[in-house]
Amino acid sequence: MTTPPTSDDRAPDAPATPPATTSPTSDDRTSDDRTSDAPATPPAATPPAATATAAARAQGSSAQAATHRARAHSFNAAAAQYAANRPSYPPALFDALEELTGRPLEGARVVDVGAGTGLATARLHERGADVIAVEPGAGMAAEFRRTLPGVPVVRGNGNALPLAGHSAALLTYAQSWHWTDPALAVPEALRVLRPGGALALWWNTEALDVPWIAESARRVDRHFEGLNLSAEKRNFDARFADPTGTLDFVHREIRWSRRVPLDIHLANLGSHSVFLTDTEERAAAFFAEERRHLLAVFPDGLVEETYDVHLLLGTTPTA
Repeated sequence: MTTPPTSDDRAPDAPATPPATTSPTSDDRTSDDRTSDAPATPPAATPPAATATAAARAQGSSAQAATHRARAHSFNAAAAQYAANRPSYPPALFDALEELTGRPLEGARVVDVGAGTGLATARLHERGADVIAVEPGAGMAAEFRRTLPGVPVVRGNGNALPLAGHSAALLTYAQSWHWTDPALAVPEALRVLRPGGALALWWNTEALDVPWIAESARRVDRHFEGLNLSAEKRNFDARFADPTGTLDFVHREIRWSRRVPLDIHLANLGSHSVFLTDTEERAAAFFAEERRHLLAVFPDGLVEETYDVHLLLGTTPTA
């Protein structure tokens, strides 16, 4: 699930846990490890302050990893809420996919990774793509099968795709790339894609130039002080997508909006991992106050949500 999740996070592709490092036993020593007759030089003492700092860093890293895992797994218990309230994606996004790849989606072999409840998969399927979904979470996969019974979904994640090599023309990650480890997911994408295939990553993000949306985002930031959620929502450059620089990405931004009842808007907000892992009391207090703020802006109870879809698309070599 790597870089922090965005507020629009999808079903997680949790990064593989690295193997523990073991110290060599006496049987593992090389010739340079042989015992010498010369007295050993004692190691320099580590200053207590440095030891304390290292311990604090390790503790902080462990706590951050635990929080990351909790946020990653939080969607499975809220899959129905996610499916019912999250925004889908505009037709212009799929037009852009066809334009940038130079190929129609109809008939294309597409793999939608971190598919969640199938919001993006459904749109790809409607465009005629031969699509298969990959989803790591049991709860999200179960909701996917309920809503899209005719589309295959397999359990897995982007760090180790359960797919044959060179089997897809397009790999898509809708709201899910930030849950992968790009050092693993990029080579996996290159393994699964056919020559000339494409990797497409996209996110729905709030349009923060809209005043009421910016004010709401600031209230969320204050509620989760220390998480810097606004910064998480804007990390869409090629270095974030692929720190190795293996793929060249084209960036496209698409604005769209939807008008929904206030209850749908609040349920959408509540389906994000930061709220799913918040305490019930804190979350309830926030949403009661947020309802009051939004009714002052939308007295008819219908909220105009405006989104910017950020699309990154990288194409593999043709040979």
